[in-house]
Amino acid sequence: MTSATKEVAIELLPLIRVYKDGSVERLKGTPIVPPSPDQDPETGVSSKDISISVNPSISARLYLPKLTSHNQNQKFPILVYFHGGGFCIESAFSSLYHCYLGNLVSQINVVVVSIEYRLAPEHPLPAAYEDCWAALQWVASQSAGNDKDPWLINSGDFERIFIGGDSAGGNIVHNIAMRAGVESLPCGVKVLGAYLVHPYFLSSKPIGSESKEVHEKSLPSLVWNFVYPSVTGGVDNPMINPEGPGAPSLAGLGCDRLLVCVAGKDLIRDRGVWYVDMVRKSGWKGEIELFEVEGEDHVFHIFNIETENAKDMAKRLASFIFK
Repeated sequence: MTSATKEVAIELLPLIRVYKDGSVERLKGTPIVPPSPDQDPETGVSSKDISISVNPSISARLYLPKLTSHNQNQKFPILVYFHGGGFCIESAFSSLYHCYLGNLVSQINVVVVSIEYRLAPEHPLPAAYEDCWAALQWVASQSAGNDKDPWLINSGDFERIFIGGDSAGGNIVHNIAMRAGVESLPCGVKVLGAYLVHPYFLSSKPIGSESKEVHEKSLPSLVWNFVYPSVTGGVDNPMINPEGPGAPSLAGLGCDRLLVCVAGKDLIRDRGVWYVDMVRKSGWKGEIELFEVEGEDHVFHIFNIETENAKDMAKRLASFIFK
């Protein structure tokens, strides 16, 4: 039976369509591509896929900077990355993120661990949060050596672990940083910094330029209720609204530094600024920086990696990591 004849149960354009027979059609997202274990011919970056957990299924793509006679004995910062896609589309193995992260690693010399977490609606939230926390625990456990991943052991600096992500991935970064503030990671490993790009936050009360009339029916609001149908409090749940009822204090963020990036034309631009203001007022003891790129839209730096503004984003991240 073709999709043209099947009955639609839920449709969230332009992202995803769910049919009454339970099948799911992802309308956006880019094709899966293989890693480049023997160095990418364009960037010199090597990549490989690893399994973190079989049940639940969690995996990752690792990226290693080009090793030369000058840096082959060097330890690079480790960036654990969570991709965007509204918790329901895209992949750590997609061409979009493979190109973006390979390019990023070639520019700023970090080891990246890009996490393949489970997606809604097949695996509703909080599955993605649990997967990403398990993945960060796995990365931290590699510092023990002994039969661990050679790329991380030989080239990764476990004193400089960062977490980062865009859009829904930026939301994951916040929630993982909050968890790192109350739960220990293996081997005494700490998260040094967190990088939130165009982060996905909401609240029932519109802020800034958000329209009161369309707020509840906006795509971000519809997506949240779709990917987390059992959520208490809807868009005021602390996972999506950091100042919602019962939300823990942001003073408990479990890292030393935060970099939050927003784009001038982004629909959720004001939410990133709102988040920075909340953290600053919380009494959190770390350093927080806001970086805005005017005239750009949501995750422009991933779709257009060669633009000057995208390169400026990479430079800004480099200065944050190597500070």
